[in-house]
Amino acid sequence: MAKDIDRAFLDIVNQNLGIAHKIARVYFDDPASREDAIQEMMYQLWRSFPSFDHRSKFSTWMYRVCLNTALTHFAKAKRTVSIPLASHHHNIPDVGGNDEEMIALMEAISSLSKLNRAIVLLYLEGMSYDEIASVTGLSQGNVSVRLVRIRKELEAFVKRQQE
Repeated sequence: MAKDIDRAFLDIVNQNLGIAHKIARVYFDDPASREDAIQEMMYQLWRSFPSFDHRSKFSTWMYRVCLNTALTHFAKAKRTVSIPLASHHHNIPDVGGNDEEMIALMEAISSLSKLNRAIVLLYLEGMSYDEIASVTGLSQGNVSVRLVRIRKELEAFVKRQQE
């Protein structure tokens, strides 16, 4: 029985491992800090796995655990971003863009508050407002309002970088 749970956990986490990497990339600059964060996320996922009740998709639950881990256990990690945005960025780059655009997007996202980083990360993952609300504990209406404000904040960040 325990081996079945171990196998089920490994299978489902491996299918969704990108979630932990994305969250770590958004919250931690240093590769060593990212690896530490991912390791802590895996531990928290393993510890919490027996309580996963299938009321939401596993990926939604995993986002919640990983984000909470990043926010609580690594809140003291300082982010230092020294990569300037190129002057030709007029809009927030598409996630599918080149490496330079991805760096610019991550820099802009890293300028947001921790909760807003989580919201935009989930949004960029294609989650619905309802799913984002479920992960963050906010109301669906609050998520909608925050996303409008986040977009304006990101646009202002990009504009400041271009000056």
